[in-house]
Amino acid sequence: MNGRLNLVDRFGRNHDYLRISVTDRCNLRCHYCVPEGQHQCMDFPKLLTDEEIVQIVNVGAKLGIKKIRITGGEPLLRKNLPELISQIKSIPTIEDIALTTNGVFLKKYGKELKEAGLDRVNISLDSLDEKKFSYITRDGHLNDVLEGIQTSVELGFNPIKINAVLMKDFNVDEIEDFLLWTIREPINIRFIEYMPIGQTNNVWSNQYQSLEIVKEIAERIGQYNPVTTHKNSGPADQYAFENAKGTFGLIHPISCNFCDNCNRLRLTADGHLKPCLFWQDEVSLRQFIDNEQQLIHAFKKAMFIKPERHQMGDENFDFGNPTTRVMSAIGG
Repeated sequence: MNGRLNLVDRFGRNHDYLRISVTDRCNLRCHYCVPEGQHQCMDFPKLLTDEEIVQIVNVGAKLGIKKIRITGGEPLLRKNLPELISQIKSIPTIEDIALTTNGVFLKKYGKELKEAGLDRVNISLDSLDEKKFSYITRDGHLNDVLEGIQTSVELGFNPIKINAVLMKDFNVDEIEDFLLWTIREPINIRFIEYMPIGQTNNVWSNQYQSLEIVKEIAERIGQYNPVTTHKNSGPADQYAFENAKGTFGLIHPISCNFCDNCNRLRLTADGHLKPCLFWQDEVSLRQFIDNEQQLIHAFKKAMFIKPERHQMGDENFDFGNPTTRVMSAIGG
């Protein structure tokens, strides 16, 4: 089967990237990801098994999937994750496998993950201030994450991306510190617009902050220029200060709709394929796990129902319509 062009949606976009949530559980409880009292974790029997995940990836690979990202929840809470990564990496047409994590367990598991075949890491970090970090994560410890980042640097993961969700009343005053960090270390800080996902959308309008402020602060620091986009840089506009070891990027799903080149699908921890992060529609895969042709049909159905773009930012945007799953249940 020539799968290079098989996962094409109605708008001509080819999909070669699958994001897999392996758990909806997390050791942190970030306010925007896990709203207070509004998310109950799935029972373990509802989660896809390793064998089911590998079977889905095998079918996806035949249809042209080349890149995999492991997400959560916190994926490192899943037992034997390095072994699962090793199995996925052994599929011949899978070229790249990455991990999105809060970084707390990278110091402990980083070496094992590297040996299993993990190529890259994205680390979620919204504050460099211990007290603010503890607040946003509900009692997390900043130093655990910083040690995980340092371990990732030492192990040679490349690129190392730090995802910082920008919130008006929370971390705008830390933009300069994040930018200066890219001068000193070989990391990519990515500032992300706060998005109205699931149950958090009722506070979105009060905390949304345009990313233009990042450029304004960067100009005060010094000369910076656009940089050539890494093949796995995703939707971020990338920049670097002169003589800096790292880079910084802007991801603006609200103000600059980035759907035109969307190439990704999302597999939830309970086996549903989401063609769009910001949309309710899903396709169940688990019921077809032993039938390859039915799985292929389910993948293609996801292509058919995928919308042209999300509607966030539209004048008549309905916050209750896109998705009722909170971010930790989708995997971002």
